[in-house]
Amino acid sequence: MARLPYADPERLPPAAREALEAIPQLGVFRMMANAETAFRPWLRWGGVLLGDLELDPLLRELAILRVSRLTPHAEYEWVQHVPIARSVGAREEQVAALERDDVDADCFSDDQRTVLRFTTEVVQDARASDPTFEAAKALLSARELIELMMVIGQYMMLARVMATTELDLDEPLDPRG
Repeated sequence: MARLPYADPERLPPAAREALEAIPQLGVFRMMANAETAFRPWLRWGGVLLGDLELDPLLRELAILRVSRLTPHAEYEWVQHVPIARSVGAREEQVAALERDDVDADCFSDDQRTVLRFTTEVVQDARASDPTFEAAKALLSARELIELMMVIGQYMMLARVMATTELDLDEPLDPRG
């Protein structure tokens, strides 16, 4: 059982209630709706990160799964994003490698390993080392690199909300709609 109550749509201001009613009824949304004035802008932000980046969607999802594995008690994020990762091209052996924290597995391309190392260092140390940063900079444009850091930051924040509130697990959404 979650450590905080989920937002009651009947008690939300109209704009937050309408936003909540227009999206899938997942616990993460119902929890985040407690931040009534930040909820709609946060939904827009999340939508941009999931649908309007130059960053390759597969690299995005591998980074999200890596953030989830590096954050204790962030199973919710893992459960929701494994199907999304698969829908954008992640292979079963890649998901399994991430689950066992093997970012150097042969199933990843060199580019994917670079993104996974970058993500690991940013999550664990708040910054990528010079060699990892240079490798990422050689791979990604400045825009893509900033987008990657935005994704990492967003999912670090969400993982911490999920872990701290002990968010109840939901069945994963079908990423195909």
